[in-house]
Amino acid sequence: MASAHIVTAVIGSGVLSLAWATAQLGWIVGPIVLFMFAVVTYFTSTLLASCYRSGDPNTGKRNYTYMDAVRSNLGGFQVKLCGIIQYVNLFGIVTGYTIASATSMMGIKKSILILHGERIPDHMSGTPYIFLFGVIQLFLSQIPNFDQISWLSIVAAVMSFTYSSIGLVLGIAKVAANGHIKGSLTGIRVGPTVTESQKIWRSFQALGDIAFAYSFSVILLEIQDTIKSPPSESKTMKKSALISVSITTIFYMLCGCFGYAAFGDLAPPNLITGDGNVGFHKPYWLIDIANVAIVVHLVGAYQVFSQPLFAFVEKSALKRFPGNSFIAKEMKIGNLKLNLLRLVWRSMFVVLTTGVAVGLPFFNDIVGLFGAFAFWPLTVNFPIQMYIAKKRIPKWSMRWVCFQVLSLGCLLISLAAAVGSIVGVLKDLKHSN
Repeated sequence: MASAHIVTAVIGSGVLSLAWATAQLGWIVGPIVLFMFAVVTYFTSTLLASCYRSGDPNTGKRNYTYMDAVRSNLGGFQVKLCGIIQYVNLFGIVTGYTIASATSMMGIKKSILILHGERIPDHMSGTPYIFLFGVIQLFLSQIPNFDQISWLSIVAAVMSFTYSSIGLVLGIAKVAANGHIKGSLTGIRVGPTVTESQKIWRSFQALGDIAFAYSFSVILLEIQDTIKSPPSESKTMKKSALISVSITTIFYMLCGCFGYAAFGDLAPPNLITGDGNVGFHKPYWLIDIANVAIVVHLVGAYQVFSQPLFAFVEKSALKRFPGNSFIAKEMKIGNLKLNLLRLVWRSMFVVLTTGVAVGLPFFNDIVGLFGAFAFWPLTVNFPIQMYIAKKRIPKWSMRWVCFQVLSLGCLLISLAAAVGSIVGVLKDLKHSN
């Protein structure tokens, strides 16, 4: 079950942009960067899993959430900083999922128009589809807690493998039809359509896209809390992380590389839905299956990522106002349990993510920006600093220095990716206006 939760979180909409990311970096750097992100993500996940319990790994105090672990191991201002970064990142991830789902719904609509012999509009607005996704989440967000969405995680995991596999098969078929492998060792070529500065910014943005594809550390401890012991939860979680990251990295490598091999420099930002005349368009029925799978997967993944934020706000409110009926009272309507705080707060959250998705419907740029924003602090820095504090690793010892060098290197990567993604957002805003 832990592996299913992780796969649901990891193999998300980020896989759709990996062919584009590989195209920016080329045949040498692209696969190397993908592999290095996988190694770093797995390594820091094992550090974070070790922080689930304070003290003894079998009997120590449980840290049910990421912030609990930061509070137990680091404390002070870092707890507030972690909370701000974590929940802004969760908000960004589910906003990206909203945009990606709407894009896939538009792909299904285009396919229907083609099959009926109707003309595809020059500009198709994604706003109605974003709203539709938001309405679905309004209902699903009333599921009380993380444990009750296990079935949704399993369905979502199956769907993620479905559209990843379709993307991979179509990439292989496209390469076979072309009769040769496209692309170059150094990535997209500088020329009439891409300037030298654009090449640099897009390469940086590609780092953010890859970082986004591996963003699941923020919910690792919530997933770990669902594991029963013995053996210790950390031991099971480390195995789950190894299995899940290994499986997803193989998928990522294959999808990214075959997508690049199929389209070369023209690899689209979204592999399944394409970009204009570039991308997979036939067979229509298979593309439709992939798009339906994307929508179903992201419906579930939205909840997997949102539930920790929902729980944090509701537990904090209950702790501060324990006797307030608006916060504490559960009402039964048939088999459904409703809580007024849950109804109002979660609905407001869904409405806000939907509104941001309508205002900034740039999937690739948003993915890169939030991937860059969260990778260093949440995936790398906090797990390293917590592990150092928990294990009392002496300052300036060889292990301490190695940890700090890794953290600094990842910080530089995140900064570069953030700059590249911001440039991309500004460029898209300019063109949309």
